[in-house]
Amino acid sequence: MANELMFEKPLLELQKKIQELRTFSQQSGLDFSEEIDKLEKKAELLASNIYEDLTPWQRTQLARHSERPTTLDYIAGICTHFVELHGDRNFGDDLAIVGGIGKIDGIPVTVIGHQKGHDTKENIARRFGMPQPEGYRKALRLMKQAEKFKRPVICFIDTPGAYPGIASEERGIGEAIARNLIEMAGLRTPIICVVTGEGGSGGALALGVGDRVYMLENSIYGVISPEGAAALLWKDSSLGQRAAETMKITAGHIHSFGVVDGVIPEPQGGAHKDTAETIAAVKETIVAALRELIEIPSDLLVEQRYNKYKQMGHYAEL
Repeated sequence: MANELMFEKPLLELQKKIQELRTFSQQSGLDFSEEIDKLEKKAELLASNIYEDLTPWQRTQLARHSERPTTLDYIAGICTHFVELHGDRNFGDDLAIVGGIGKIDGIPVTVIGHQKGHDTKENIARRFGMPQPEGYRKALRLMKQAEKFKRPVICFIDTPGAYPGIASEERGIGEAIARNLIEMAGLRTPIICVVTGEGGSGGALALGVGDRVYMLENSIYGVISPEGAAALLWKDSSLGQRAAETMKITAGHIHSFGVVDGVIPEPQGGAHKDTAETIAAVKETIVAALRELIEIPSDLLVEQRYNKYKQMGHYAEL
């Protein structure tokens, strides 16, 4: 089966047998309803056993699933009257980040997010959601525009990290990320961020400084990918599974650390199993946060955002 994950294989094979038996029953006219019912109950139990206790590596695989909803999918399901805007007014337009203006429940907003593809051709064009400097500068341009017109900013985060090519370094990828962190910290309009898949390193954080930050249940958020961490720690990127278990990058871990404000539940098996349900849950969370944040004066909003990040982590003065 296309895009199947190894830990899902027993369940998918059982579901395939159920479908084959159902098809044979219809074609032959024989009644296999009792057998089908038994297999379906077995499949339900197996699904519960698989998905209720996923390991960090299994959640990482789900976070990277090619059929998960992308930023444009969320925009289509959440926004009305959306108009995409392009370019950083300096170098060019980066397809790895999309953004524009629209309305959510009648509230004018600016929406920005990393954009992966659903197939190989689109992924190559969008560099698998890894932005270059002009992508982050486009995002910042749209944020400053939102501030000017008092529109809240919604950010969808899904990237392995910023694009590591020579051209990115030549055009100042580090400065572009740092600039976004500075500007988002003081932006005088509400910012809501949602990690929908991979939240990788500074490439994710450059869209991740918000008044409210949420993660989907099977998303991940970390300073480096598990494979990258394994390459640094043990000189072997194939030990990504071991690194994932050690890094505490799942939504549950990150929420328990106080880095994000909430975890948005996904359908059993992941966001791609029921895209409409996932998008509806994300919209409900965003709308609730929007209704709360738009009532807060700008000065107080920035002060609360500062205090939110100031309180993260632990340190000691010697």
